[in-house]
Amino acid sequence: MAKSKATDNSGDTDAKTGKKKATLASELRFYGFFLLAYFVFITFAYGQYRIPSESMQPTLEVGDRLYVSKFAYGYSRHDLPFGGKMKFLGDGVINASLPERGDVVVFRNPKSGIVMIKRAAGLPGDEIQYRAGRLFINGELIEREEIEELLYRDYKTKRVIKVSKYSEQWPNEEKPHFIYEQSDRELNDQRGPFVVPENTLFFIGDNRDNSTDSRASAGPGYVPMSYVIGRAEMMVLSFNRCKEEEGLRCPNDRWFIKL
Repeated sequence: MAKSKATDNSGDTDAKTGKKKATLASELRFYGFFLLAYFVFITFAYGQYRIPSESMQPTLEVGDRLYVSKFAYGYSRHDLPFGGKMKFLGDGVINASLPERGDVVVFRNPKSGIVMIKRAAGLPGDEIQYRAGRLFINGELIEREEIEELLYRDYKTKRVIKVSKYSEQWPNEEKPHFIYEQSDRELNDQRGPFVVPENTLFFIGDNRDNSTDSRASAGPGYVPMSYVIGRAEMMVLSFNRCKEEEGLRCPNDRWFIKL
């Protein structure tokens, strides 16, 4: 009579369990290193930001995602993810350098703590003035060339707004940029002169009559260099889509546009 042969699989089970545990530990280490590398990247190299309003039209649209160079102007506590609350770190800047006039800059509003994006118009010592809707930098009238008139629907209020699109170029700016003006008789069209104090910057939005910037009483005012986060380098992509309406401007898809 043949004898039945007992089989012990406990060794195989232990081996498989050990292999699964080793694989899981390896995956956890990988994702841990990945998250650490990503945190270091967005803290010290490039941050990603989303445009929430029309204040920088036509350069930037609502919903645009940007890559911002954090090492362009040095590092301060405001470069950290929760730096606005870390007052114990002080307001020093490591390896500080000034923006170029015309740079599109991300900074923290020193009054409200909100992260904003505008164009750097005034450097320390500059005089900025708006007279009858025209911009003067250090007493020099900034010439502008009208490109076209157009209509767009405001993202928040849903109102249809008529604007003129202009091209202008500031002193020492490498290339022209475009702006919107509703008229030369709006609230911020008679402001200044503002003399920019040492270690601060003066910012203006490209959508001149729809931007709460350094000209406005409710704006950020003079922004200390320590509140600057970085220079906007590239508009990577946009998930926002406006509704196509006859006669109204609706931006096309936008991918990898260098600012």
